[in-house]
Amino acid sequence: MTKLTPTSGQANSLPWLWLSLLVVIIDLGAKYVADNALDYGVPVPVLPIFDLTLLYNTGAAFSFLSDAGGWQRWAFAVIATAVSIMLVVWLKRTPRTQWWLGMGLALVLGGALGNLYDRVVHGYVVDFLSFHYSGYYFAAFNLADAAITAGAGLLIIDMLFLAQDESKTSSKTADKDSDTP
Repeated sequence: MTKLTPTSGQANSLPWLWLSLLVVIIDLGAKYVADNALDYGVPVPVLPIFDLTLLYNTGAAFSFLSDAGGWQRWAFAVIATAVSIMLVVWLKRTPRTQWWLGMGLALVLGGALGNLYDRVVHGYVVDFLSFHYSGYYFAAFNLADAAITAGAGLLIIDMLFLAQDESKTSSKTADKDSDTP
């Protein structure tokens, strides 16, 4: 289990907030360009499996609840705000030495804030990246979604592979400290 409270004097992972800010800036910039350069719903082929297609998602992932009547906008905004606050607290409690965890949390936070901005300001999330193969289309997404996915991947790597190493190191340090008179 990863220790979530830095010991006194140990630096926390809040400096990773620069990465969250960078994700938000790049995401909102890309959405602005897509919204102004693309016609809604008209694919612009880039690769045989990839198009730029401007779409507005009033729901959540995979357009979940997109036709719910409007209440979902504020429900998802409240959830994103609560999750963002939780992620900042988690970053504050995470020792800076656990940089995979800090980076993963920051990427998820940046993506959540990028989509939160869209949802509050526009009432929908701007999506424009569309992958497809042989007539099958994956749900369109944006750079915030990609950051959330990459961050979740880093959190999984940390949980499965790195947290165990950190707990071994922590227990060795604790054993060494208990041997000292």
